[in-house]
Amino acid sequence: MAVSPSPTVFLIDDDAPVRDALSRLLRAHRFAVAAFASPKEFLEHYNPDTPGCLVLDLKMRGNGFGLQRTLQEKGSCRPIIFLTGHGDIPKSVQAVKGGAVDFLTKPVNDKDLLAAVRVAIEKDRTLRREQTDLSEIRARLATLTPCEREVLEYVVTGKLPLAELTNGVWHKRLYNQHKPPSPSQGKARRRRARATRLRPNGAIALVRMCAMASSTESVA
Repeated sequence: MAVSPSPTVFLIDDDAPVRDALSRLLRAHRFAVAAFASPKEFLEHYNPDTPGCLVLDLKMRGNGFGLQRTLQEKGSCRPIIFLTGHGDIPKSVQAVKGGAVDFLTKPVNDKDLLAAVRVAIEKDRTLRREQTDLSEIRARLATLTPCEREVLEYVVTGKLPLAELTNGVWHKRLYNQHKPPSPSQGKARRRRARATRLRPNGAIALVRMCAMASSTESVA
C-alpha cells in the first residue's frame, strides 16, 4: 500500500522577507513548507495529489483570487488561507464564499496563522478521505450486475427494507402468501424476488454498499 505524502503548507507571497519569516515560523512548528513568489511559479509545480493547504497573499502580482478561481477550475478543493495588508469586509466575504478557510490581515499573529493552518490541513484530510470513499463506492458499483444494482437502488430509496434483504424474512413472507396478489402487489413481489438471483456474495456486497451509499447523495 502506497504511503500518502505528508501535508504541505504551500506559501505564496511576493514579499521575500514576509515569505521567509512565515516559512521559518511554520517549519519551527514542524510543518512541511513549499514557498513560491507568485501564483505562476506555484502552478508550475502544482501536484493535486499532495495534501495540504495554501497560505496565499491576496494582493501579490497575479492576484490571489485569480489563483483561487484557477484551482477551482482544475477541480481542486484545496483549503486556502488568505493574507493581506488591505483586508476589508467585502474581500473577506468573497474569499470565504470561494472556499477560503480564513482571511488574516498582515502583520499576521503567529498563533492565528498556526491555528488556521491546522484547521485547513484537517479540512483537506477530511475532503480527501471523503473523495477516496466516494471513489471506492463508484468502483464497487461498477462491479454489480444490473439486477444487483436495481436491488441496491430499491434498498437505498427505502422501497426494499435492508433487514428483509439480509435475513431472508421477506423471502419466506413472499412465498407464504395465500391471497392472490393485486397487480401492484405482484410488481412489488417480483421486485423482491429479483434478490433471489443475486450472486452468492451479492447480498453481502449490497449490504456494504448500502451502508456506504447512505452517506452520499445518490448511487448514480
